[in-house]
Amino acid sequence: MLTETNLKELLGYQTDHQVLSIYLNTDPTEGNTDGYKLNLRNMLKEINLPADIQAIEKYFNTEYDWAGRSVAVFSCAPEGFFRSYTFAIPIHNQIIVSDRPHVKPLASLLDYYGGYGVVLVDKQGARLFSFHLGELQEQEGILGESIRHIKRGGASTQPGRRGGTAGRTRSEDEVTDRNIRDVVEFATRFLSEYNVRRVLIGGTDENISLLRNQLPKSWQSLIVGTFPMSMSASKVDVLERAMEIGKQAEYRREELLLKKLVTGASKERGGVLNLEDTLSAVHNGRVQSLVIKDGYKAEGYRCQGCGYITSQELPECQYCGSKFEHIPDAVEMAVHQVMKAGGDVEVLQQDHKVDGFSEIGALLRY
Repeated sequence: MLTETNLKELLGYQTDHQVLSIYLNTDPTEGNTDGYKLNLRNMLKEINLPADIQAIEKYFNTEYDWAGRSVAVFSCAPEGFFRSYTFAIPIHNQIIVSDRPHVKPLASLLDYYGGYGVVLVDKQGARLFSFHLGELQEQEGILGESIRHIKRGGASTQPGRRGGTAGRTRSEDEVTDRNIRDVVEFATRFLSEYNVRRVLIGGTDENISLLRNQLPKSWQSLIVGTFPMSMSASKVDVLERAMEIGKQAEYRREELLLKKLVTGASKERGGVLNLEDTLSAVHNGRVQSLVIKDGYKAEGYRCQGCGYITSQELPECQYCGSKFEHIPDAVEMAVHQVMKAGGDVEVLQQDHKVDGFSEIGALLRY
């Protein structure tokens, strides 16, 4: 499973040699091993890196178990660099030769499928799940005191009166409150430990409300959806429901992000929209969130001195006076620089009709 540590290593890896990056779809529901091996051979036909090809063929013939739905491989044979990551999510076939690992597809996966946390809650406890890139990362549970239902006459039929809620005693309410407080403490630790960026809560409407109201505001802001689900649901059912709701929430979030970006750019404050202005903002370290349409790429030029990237063919760099070299994908370089600097990369995998945005833009820090 790809982790933040793995990603940082790939972002920081630079070499004087060429790096071969391969993304291969191996989804068993769409094809078989022989077909995917044929796809790989066809992808490698035009590549003139014999040592890397040998390392990759050895990996797929002897090490890869073909159980995942896709795999990413990075190889630089002269330096003995070889990394592979299997995913539970299908991806498009790609092969790239560059002076560094090709990370743009990883940015897309992490943006869309990374960091889901699910809390199934009832009055006695909770089950917690961390899903990352379509896989279960961890699950834990907490069980509090039993809720003892005591039939007692004279209980008030209105909340807040002496007898408690209708049909429920004050003792039951107190036990429930203690259990929910314990769940909140347990959940915040769990969600923090597993770097959760999206929170979903499952259960009855009442139990969801009890938990939601007691969560710290910082975690309430990360809740993207709630849903009815039994505490005994399987992890497969939980994952399927979480991804379904997450996709809907992501669409709404992307829509708001694009509107904010277009508004900021129209006022010439806080946002830029076209490729050249975006590349300039990347070079100046002003990008808070790089926003790109999934699959977008554009040729460009990179300064051999300071690394400035532009879409224009210029005689020399305006920053350091050095010469430019042609690069096949300026967007990939922008993604690499923003992620390395700690900025966000938002990859739009769904179609949006927001006037003013075409394929790339950025929200700025200042």
